Amino acid sequence: MIYYLAIFKRIFHVLAVLAIVLLASSCRDDFETSASTGNLEFSKDTVYLDTVFTNLGSSTYRLKVYNRSDKDISIPRVALGRANSSLYRLNVDGVAGKEFENVEILAKDSIFVFIETTVDHNDFASSENNFLYTDAIQFESLGMTQQVQLVTLIQDAVFLYPSKNAQGVVETLNLGVDDTGQEIRIEGFILEDDELIFTDEKPYVIYGYMAVAENKTLQIQAGARLHFHENSGIIVGSQGRLEINGAPSMDQSLQENEVILEGDRLEPLYNDIPGQWGTIWLTPKSTSSISHATIKNATIGIIADTENDSDTIDVTVDNTQIYNSSNIGLYCVNSSLTAKNLVVNNAGLSSVWLRLGGNYDFKHCTIANYYNQGVRNFPALTIDNYLEDVDQVLIANLEKASFANCIIYGNENTEIGIDQVEGTLFNFMFSNTLIRFQDTFDLFQDNALYDFNDTSHYVDNLFNISPDFKNTAENDLIIGEESGANSLGNAEIAQLVPFDLLGVDRTGAPDSGAYQSILFED
Repeated sequence: MIYYLAIFKRIFHVLAVLAIVLLASSCRDDFETSASTGNLEFSKDTVYLDTVFTNLGSSTYRLKVYNRSDKDISIPRVALGRANSSLYRLNVDGVAGKEFENVEILAKDSIFVFIETTVDHNDFASSENNFLYTDAIQFESLGMTQQVQLVTLIQDAVFLYPSKNAQGVVETLNLGVDDTGQEIRIEGFILEDDELIFTDEKPYVIYGYMAVAENKTLQIQAGARLHFHENSGIIVGSQGRLEINGAPSMDQSLQENEVILEGDRLEPLYNDIPGQWGTIWLTPKSTSSISHATIKNATIGIIADTENDSDTIDVTVDNTQIYNSSNIGLYCVNSSLTAKNLVVNNAGLSSVWLRLGGNYDFKHCTIANYYNQGVRNFPALTIDNYLEDVDQVLIANLEKASFANCIIYGNENTEIGIDQVEGTLFNFMFSNTLIRFQDTFDLFQDNALYDFNDTSHYVDNLFNISPDFKNTAENDLIIGEESGANSLGNAEIAQLVPFDLLGVDRTGAPDSGAYQSILFED
């Protein structure tokens, strides 16, 4: 015991001495600096803060300032050119402000300058929706001033958000009650009659969930752009309807006539980050038609929870792309849906999940999953006819799940998952479809649902031949000439969807999937 006490005392003494030495060295004030003579170097001559919406703050951008000399220097003044009226904000070496004096940089060292902005479109007299806001960071030294330009493109928008009452309480939507009888509420608002038509004149920025009321229709016209803040989306109430009426673009790369739904961060960093906003939720008894749209970076792209009892189709989706969903791209719960030229890729769980039965018809669709943001334990396509509730298991018939002239592929061995409750109607069919299913460990060999020789479920399909996608990381799922989907399509089905997603005629020699194959340039 005495031995250990001695050891502890020795360690304590060493640590105490070390602390004194460090404290003394950190508190030195005997070094001298020379005033900067204007020989600073910068990581950038111009800082582009990318596009931001009016009144929405930018990301934080970084500038590095170098002192290449052999002397410690002091910059007499660092300031924004517009001074305190500037709409930019700085943080210089850990200190926030718009003007700084005697900024020190040690010899052969550097400091960081962080830049942000929030701009009010109404501060400027401009008839244009887009314009530049500029300023400069000025580094004043002896006899000269060096500058780094700041440039931001400001875009005006229509802002939609919940109201607040006099006490500051934010408006909410009632989604029903939970198992304890408590109301389930989320921040959101009901669209007024004069808000039910979205045009391409300005982009729309949505905070919270905007709801389409009973017997109302939200029409989103060709070329419209919808940007959703975190925890935002669209809810279509009972008997409500959502119409997304995009149109083909003359130049597909421009997407000028498509309707695009994505997050509200416009910086390139956020181009492909999943989960930036919530979802489009089609609630029971609602309907929707979606055409020529791109839905990207949501938590769940579309929830089709329509549960209509009639024989009519609740949801139609054509010439539409759903990308980068943190959970699921298209999630259908006992719904009725038809899809043509639909492309879904990159989802944290399944790209398409058909739950609790329903009625589904997919023609010339590409359902892929090359998600690389984490581990994925679900196939690209999942089909079942049950749903586990808190205290029960709900079961429904799968009236139909048809996949004709499709591609179902991904970076996992098994990209279809099928699960049936025994004794229920469970009708599914894959025909003329390219499928990835490599049962490496024979886990499914005794499961009749995966009997690929059963012509009541599988007809004229190909398995485990590369689809030769152009670039899955960039959601470019056009297929090349080496694709296993080439000439796999059924001609009669192709007559029902005569043009591919790019408007190319496929009736002569139809390929499976949403695109006809092309020759890739080297």
